Amino acid sequence: MTNSMRTTLNKFSTYLDSLVAFVVVAVIGMIIVPLPAFLLDILLVMNIALAILILVLTLFTNSVLDFSSFPTLLLLTTMIRLALNVSSTRLILSEGEAGQVIDTFANFVTGNNYIVGAVIFIIIVLIQMLVVTNGSSRVAEVSARFTLDAMPGKQMAIDADLNSGMIDEAQAKQRRSNLENEANFYGAMDGASKFVKGDAIAGIVITIINLVGGILIFSINGSYTVTEALAEFGKLTIGDGLVSQIPSLLISVASGILVTRTANDKGFGDSLGKELFRTPQVLYIVATILFLFAFIPGFPFFPFALIAVLLVTTGYLLTQNEADQQKVSEAKQAQADTIHKKERSDEPITSFQVDPIAIEIGYGLIPLANEEQDANLTSHIQSVRKQLSHEKGIVLTPIRIRDNLQFTPNRYAIKIKGNEVASGELYVDKYMVVEPELIDIDIKGIPTKEPAFGLDALWVDEKDRELAELHDLTVVDPLTVLVTHLKEVIHQHAHDLLGRQEVKQLLEGIKDQYNVVIDELIPDILRLGEVQKVLQNLLKEDIPINDLVTILETLADYGTLTKDPETLTDYVRQSLKRTVVKPHLDERGQLNVLTVHPDTEERITESIQKASGGSIPVLQPRVITSFFDSLNQQHNQLEAQGVPHVLLTSPKIRAATRNLLAFNFPDIAVLSLNEVPNDTQLETRGMIEATL
Repeated sequence: MTNSMRTTLNKFSTYLDSLVAFVVVAVIGMIIVPLPAFLLDILLVMNIALAILILVLTLFTNSVLDFSSFPTLLLLTTMIRLALNVSSTRLILSEGEAGQVIDTFANFVTGNNYIVGAVIFIIIVLIQMLVVTNGSSRVAEVSARFTLDAMPGKQMAIDADLNSGMIDEAQAKQRRSNLENEANFYGAMDGASKFVKGDAIAGIVITIINLVGGILIFSINGSYTVTEALAEFGKLTIGDGLVSQIPSLLISVASGILVTRTANDKGFGDSLGKELFRTPQVLYIVATILFLFAFIPGFPFFPFALIAVLLVTTGYLLTQNEADQQKVSEAKQAQADTIHKKERSDEPITSFQVDPIAIEIGYGLIPLANEEQDANLTSHIQSVRKQLSHEKGIVLTPIRIRDNLQFTPNRYAIKIKGNEVASGELYVDKYMVVEPELIDIDIKGIPTKEPAFGLDALWVDEKDRELAELHDLTVVDPLTVLVTHLKEVIHQHAHDLLGRQEVKQLLEGIKDQYNVVIDELIPDILRLGEVQKVLQNLLKEDIPINDLVTILETLADYGTLTKDPETLTDYVRQSLKRTVVKPHLDERGQLNVLTVHPDTEERITESIQKASGGSIPVLQPRVITSFFDSLNQQHNQLEAQGVPHVLLTSPKIRAATRNLLAFNFPDIAVLSLNEVPNDTQLETRGMIEATL
């Protein structure tokens, strides 16, 4: 295509909207304004050409979305045919003729036998109404229903692909748009098919009017006798009916082809040819049967034998083509085997890998993942991933959402590396009221526990939600409950989600600017796995790893002295002292601490032993119990007063003390003196002592 042709087409498309608007208005005008016979001939030919164009276009359409304007076009072509019918009727009844096209159709189809023409016209109308249009309308109706029913599952599949990283945001948006457009198309086709059926009925009525009206008008005014009028207007009526109904039939067939097409990347002819002639044995069987019919007495030999020979020839050509393709395939395979023989012998076994993090939901919670809603699970998860990546400094992998038919309808579960770590129940039509016992009024609902923090709660209806809000209670929608629980689970298990691959991604993210420290550290001083363990230790104690450069520089400084992850972690914590202390300061910027009695600290120091999981003090059970009781008492007092606090120890016992308290007191932060900045004011709130 030349540049001048492209320019012309671009200019044409610019004015296409205006042209379509003009055509629509002109169609309405054709019903009112009389048309001369020569102009009617041109418009009738254009109508036939348009019908053929639409039919052929549907044969080359791969999906209904490629021709999504078809329902509207169906209405427009119906109005064009009706307008032409009105114009031809006006000419027939006023002048006794309707142009050369209608006259030619009448003479060519009917000859001198108008009964034959009338029968052909009726057959065409019946085929269109009872077979093509009726079937197309039913297919469109069922397809629309099935598409709507399958939308939640398809949307979840799109969300799952998005969360797993198989597609990006733009692709997911395009697939959701295609899904919506497909449902809208079938719904529109269900209604648009009624236009064609109404057009056929209108064609019958107009034909009867032309015949009866023409005979009455021209026989009464003396232009024709009744017999002559019957002959003349019978011919014109049949010609007019055929000229209008043949394009209508073509478009009806086109609509039937379009709604029965399944989406693929091939046109109808390509798909039909490959599917109909893919098995040569079938062609041989059909040819044999036709040969048998040809030799039965009374059956015409030549037609059966001719078709049988054609089928045998086609089957032979297909067999030869398959053999040639097989030879080419074998040659390519032999070449590949020669080149990759060694690699193929050592080919690894591929196994299914679990998702780092996933959410499974019962079928009753599927509406939470509906993309049509402004607030949905997928969008909230994306926000959580961005927020936690900013807060914790880690790269969160996509979170997969699956429906689990084995769950009760309202149950959900959060899994880390295939293992369920948290679960709960939600009611999509209710709201959660947290700590309802704080007010005296009676609120009816389903008792439950807030899943993220274990607070008493109630699931209440909409009417009780307003009452709870009036009394300043915390009211949370089910989606927020789930997202909050997910966020808390990720906080608790961030260290489990940081694998070597994620560490490598973090390093690559800063390598352009800080390649010197990375090249110095890995692999000459520490291996990637050793860096990973230090980062996991930090995350385990809720210390963000946003300042990755400082962490790497500290590891480079001390990595030559020790390879122990626990010791390296303490060095890094000291370098991040402001980051470590900041979450525990009160509103005055003061750090409230509980200290360890010197005797107890000495006892812990003497009992520390190294294990695979880190340092641990090996104390007598009664000593540990006494230590826990003392800590628990003072911790609860400060909690009741709303005072943020930490346990402050000497550097040599910090790690061992943290490991000792990890299970029973996971929320108490353990800091060493070396991790507190010099300008931070300390206030001692108590001393922990273990008595014998």
